[in-house]
Formats: sequence, structure tokens, C-alpha cells
Amino acid sequence: MPHRLPLRISSSRSRKANRASVDMAPPSPGDDKRAAVNQPAYPRDQRARSLSRGGTPAVPNRSLSAADAAFLYLERSEIPLAIACVTIFDGPIPFDQFVAKVASKLAQVPRYQQVVVMPSLNMDLPTWEDDRHFDIHRHVFRVVLDPPGGEAQLEALAGRIFSQILDRNKPLWEIYVVDGLKDKRGALIWRLHHALADGISANRLLELFLDTTPEGSPAPSKPRLRRQVASDSTPKGGLAGAVHTAVDGLISTERSLLGFAQALVGDPKRDGSTNLFRLLPELLMSVERLPFNKPCGKRRKFCWAAFDMADVKAIREAVGGRVNDVILAVLTRALARYVKLHGQSTVNRFVRIVCPVNLRKPGQEESLGNQISFMPVALPMGVRDPVESLRAVAARTETMKSSGAATLLGLVAAGIAKAPPPLQALFWWGLPEVIFPVPILNMICTNVPGPPVPLYALGRRMIAAYPQVPTGYELGVNVAVASYDGKLFFGLIADAQVASDVNRLRDFLYVSFQELKRAARKLETVRAPAVPESPRQRKKEVPKPRRLARPKPTKPTEPTPPEPEMGSTAPTTPAAVPAAEDTSAA
Repeated sequence: MPHRLPLRISSSRSRKANRASVDMAPPSPGDDKRAAVNQPAYPRDQRARSLSRGGTPAVPNRSLSAADAAFLYLERSEIPLAIACVTIFDGPIPFDQFVAKVASKLAQVPRYQQVVVMPSLNMDLPTWEDDRHFDIHRHVFRVVLDPPGGEAQLEALAGRIFSQILDRNKPLWEIYVVDGLKDKRGALIWRLHHALADGISANRLLELFLDTTPEGSPAPSKPRLRRQVASDSTPKGGLAGAVHTAVDGLISTERSLLGFAQALVGDPKRDGSTNLFRLLPELLMSVERLPFNKPCGKRRKFCWAAFDMADVKAIREAVGGRVNDVILAVLTRALARYVKLHGQSTVNRFVRIVCPVNLRKPGQEESLGNQISFMPVALPMGVRDPVESLRAVAARTETMKSSGAATLLGLVAAGIAKAPPPLQALFWWGLPEVIFPVPILNMICTNVPGPPVPLYALGRRMIAAYPQVPTGYELGVNVAVASYDGKLFFGLIADAQVASDVNRLRDFLYVSFQELKRAARKLETVRAPAVPESPRQRKKEVPKPRRLARPKPTKPTEPTPPEPEMGSTAPTTPAAVPAAEDTSAA
């Protein structure tokens, strides 16, 4: 019988009534304290009745995009597809005031008050419908952390929360206000479904509910909503729309692929195709399974690490590359140590990491939904020198970017999105059921830029923000990275059975980062230029010609021709002396 421990969850209306516990998966050996989280859910038949009632909705219904809907089709108990973030503050968060704060901002995000409705037989894409029974207390919970309230307990709590699937009978988001942290700190755990937002838009939502000053921000005005034309939800209309979508999709996909091929091959200034051909042997090489590339279960573990952005920039300036290259180099070297820990070799071995790429254009930063593609990159784990490892990573990522790999994968995804909705649902639903003989990839690593300035929740400063990207299928470990207020935060999510020692991988991140930092500092010292000499010092070093006395004749006999003076070959003026060489540019 599974262990259960009441996890105190409360709302401002009735904290006592909301205390409960929910059975979780059987605990691992030695784990005798496991808490579970409950969220009350309305029965599906009641939800269906409420959505079928008449009346004009406050916000027009809207279909999900094909990319957003794919995350709904892919999700199952072993693949919970919610993105999340654990944020820590320098003081406890007052629960009732925070609930009121969130409620005052909901008008800015209509999606936060809508539920997903799946069409009959998947004849059309799912739609967002108004939740006529919306209750904010079913989304914001108060949790008391287990003693002693350290980071280990907070990581364990986050892992239990991230193990659960969001209830689709209500809007797909939750916030946990965590009390009981030591040092009088507070924490918020944010969760929202990947069908609602990707990493970029989720970051914007987090900034919306927080403030840029300790004093807070004024209440926002209610936005003006644009009416949209309702789609035909009848079976006949859905079938006609599916056929039209398929035909239009084939034409647009063919046009996009042709344009991509012309841009890649026809541009003489673009050397991405040439470099890509050089990497083809690595890209076509079979991907070997890492120790954590095994079928995942339902339980998750979460841990994190943090680094100073100033050190990251110093490494980048000394060695070259981008911030994302430094992240991937540190991760690759940490993975190499983790692979060796499990008795495997890293010689001539590559790790294939997929990096999400933001496709938003300028001015679209505030848009919700998923507007991303993916860039796969094969990185060598057998490079011993940390500087050469970073250079190898930077060269490969630059090649994949210049070759348009993310664009090509985006076109493939767009082609799938133009298929009839029933085929889309069948494709994405069945994909996790297929077990390939070799993995397509080893890991997902996403890097989301966050605000460079501090954020506040009711006057409490946010001092850390650890992101989480979903994992499942045969991806036992995934990594999310976010920058915030001068730091770089890593969040590692892992299957509790497949990668129970994910904390060791986190420790290897610290080791690899310090190793790269020392190597970059040593390289910078070797390249350090000599101190330039001042003009006055150079003038003092100019040798002055010496005048030699003429030899006096010893005999008054007839004069002989004088011998050449020893100093006659030396310059007689300082202008004729070459100045000391300036080594300041060396």
C-alpha cells in the first residue's frame, strides 16, 4: 500500500476543508515520507453540461494551433507535459494577498480562465472555451514544506508536483505558495500546460504576475478583446475544414521547402551547406543510449544548479562562442562524467541534444502558445581539454544554425500541422507507443532568457528561478536553463527510477563549470598584453652617441692619416635611432 503524508494545501476560504492527500506511486526504498498534492476536479459530465449551456461568452472561443494541440495528444501519465518554474524569494509570500494579486491580473490573460474542449472524433482541432465555474482557489494553493525546510525538501516537493498531470477539467495552470522554508524565505512553484505556452511565453506570464519594484505595480486596465468568427463545429463542417486544411497545407509546404532549398544552395555567401556536409558523418552516426535513455515511469525528481553570468561571459570572451555554447559545453562535459560513472566509455562518442529555437518575430514576445522549432546538434564527449571542448561545441552549433536545421524541422512540423486533424491526433498519440531500435535523441536542453533586473512578489525579492522542461518516453533526463538578474539557473528533471542519481549529474555541472572557468582564465592570462611603456621611458632608453677624443700624436714627425673613429658608425642624432618596439598590441 503506498505511503501517504498529508500535504497541507489551503485556500483563503477554507484551509481546513482543502487538506487532503492523494495516493502516489510506490515509494523508492528508504523513502518513508512522501507527500502528495490534491486538486479538486469537477466530474467530466458536469463539465460537459456546463459548457453546453447557452449564453454569449465573455471571450470568443478559439482553436488551438496544431503545435499546441500536439502536446495534448502526446500527454499521458508517463509523459506529463507541463512546463514549470521554482522561484525562491527573500521572504515568505502572504497567501491571501498573493491570491488577490493574481486575481487582479487575470483579465490580462483570458486563457487562464478557459478550458480545453476536445472535438468529437478529433474531426477538428481542440478549442479554448470559457470556464463558467472558474474559481481561483482551484488554481492557487498553499503548501507547508517538510522540515527542516531546506533546498533538498523543496526539490523533493517540486518533484512530486511535477509528477502529476494537470486536470483538463479546469484551466491548465497552477501556482503553489510554499511556506516553511528556513532562513525565513518563501517560494512559488508555477505550472502551466505546454499547450498553453512555451518557455518564452511562460516567462512573460511570470513577469506579468510579479513586479519590477518592491512597491508593486498599478492594477492593469481591462484589455479590449477582439471578436473572432466561430468555426463550424458540426461533423459536416469539420470534414470540409479538414479537407481544405490538407490541400492548403500541401501547397504551402511544397512552396516553403522549395524556398528553403533555394536559399540554402543558391546563396554563395552562405557556407552552412558546406559545413553541414562535413558534419554529416557525425549526424548520421547511430545515437547510442545514455544510461538514462530508458522507458520512463510516472515519478519525477527535480534538482538545480546556479552560476554567475559574469563568469559565463568571461569564459565566452576568453574562448569565443555564445552563452548557449558555454551552457552546452558544460552540460556535455558533465554528461561525459556521468557516463563514466555508469561504467561506459566516451571515446569517439557523441551526445545528441535537441535545443528549442524561438520562432517569434519582433513584436510577438507577448503572444501565447508554441512558436518554436528544434535544432539537433551532436556534441563530442571525448574531448579532454575544456577549451577545445567549448570550441567544438561552438563550431557545431554555428554550423547547424547557418545550415537552417531548425528551419527545416519547422517546415516538417508545419507539414504535419497541415494534415487533417484526425491524422494529426493519430500521429501524435501513437508516436510515444513506438520504440525505436536506437534513440532519435538523448536529451532536450532549452535556454530561455529571463529579465536582467530583479522581480518582486508583494515586496519580496525573487532571488532564484529554476525552470523545468517536461520529460518522458525514453528521455530520462532533460535540462532547462534560464537567465535572471545576473545569474544562470539550471533545472534538471529526471525519471525517479531511470535516473535516481540525477543529483550526481548536477554535481558534475559544478565541476565542469569550474574546470572550464579555470581553463579560460589561464588562456586569458597567457594572452594578456605587456604593459605599454610611456614615451618618457622610451626616450630614456635611446642610446646617446659618445664622442671619442682624437688620439694625440706621439712624434712630431710627418703626420699620418687619422684612423677612423670608433663612434663614427653610430648615429649622431636621437632622430636617427629607431624607437623601442611597442609591444602593447602583442
